Amino acid sequence: MTYVVTENCIQCKYTDCVDVCPVDCFVEGPNFLAINPDECIDCTLCVAECPAEAIFAEDDVPADQQDFIELNARLAKVWPVISARKEPMADADAMNGAPNKRDLLVE
Repeated sequence: MTYVVTENCIQCKYTDCVDVCPVDCFVEGPNFLAINPDECIDCTLCVAECPAEAIFAEDDVPADQQDFIELNARLAKVWPVISARKEPMADADAMNGAPNKRDLLVE
């Protein structure tokens, strides 16, 4: 099983999760992070560190966000690895928990 970054990460991009990842399985896009399922070792460390509560075990991804499983795998093949913590997006706190952010995703 792997872990999956879901919708609430969009336009937030907190990187607390990256800081605790022992295998550098996170990739970074313009306004979203994703997890490379081929690199994730299922350690669960990232889940508790995500201020946006946007990371789920693959089996626990909410029903309305199942497409993020494929999205993470696809983006992991084209986005660069991020291995160090960065500042979140400028409006991250305001966007954390905002509904319907899917259309804001920049691939």
